[in-house]
Amino acid sequence: MERLIEKTMYASRWLLAPIYFGLSLGLLALALKFFEEIFHILPNVFAMAESELILVLLSLIDMALVGGLLVMVMISGYENFVSQLDIDEGVEKLNWLGKMDSSSLKMKVAASIVAISSIHLLRVFMDARNIEAEHLMWYVIIHMTFVISAFAMGYLDKLTKH
Repeated sequence: MERLIEKTMYASRWLLAPIYFGLSLGLLALALKFFEEIFHILPNVFAMAESELILVLLSLIDMALVGGLLVMVMISGYENFVSQLDIDEGVEKLNWLGKMDSSSLKMKVAASIVAISSIHLLRVFMDARNIEAEHLMWYVIIHMTFVISAFAMGYLDKLTKH
């Protein structure tokens, strides 16, 4: 009975595979949204104010960071929790494949969230004239919460490895 339970629990890791595949569909949706933005700004680029263009470009950078985060979570999560990827010899292989354990993945996700939050905060500051001071304060508090959380996770990870 114990052996059956253990085999079932171990096999249940495959329930994560469709979730990681779903993230690839999320990446597709993000790519479509990215190019929709590009097609909206290209015809109007000369009519746009510089600050407006910078805000749009920051949004595109934000999407690129989220896309990278999706790829990292999707592939590393699959490799760490489901199965190793079988990539043929001679095929381009990402240099971090097989090297990112769940702890380093967690740290990379935290760093990515801080980077995404930084871009969002920069966008908010670029439009600060139109935002109430109280809202600006909350944006900074939320960003600092992400920064402190990422730092604390990194520090605790360092402590547990020694």
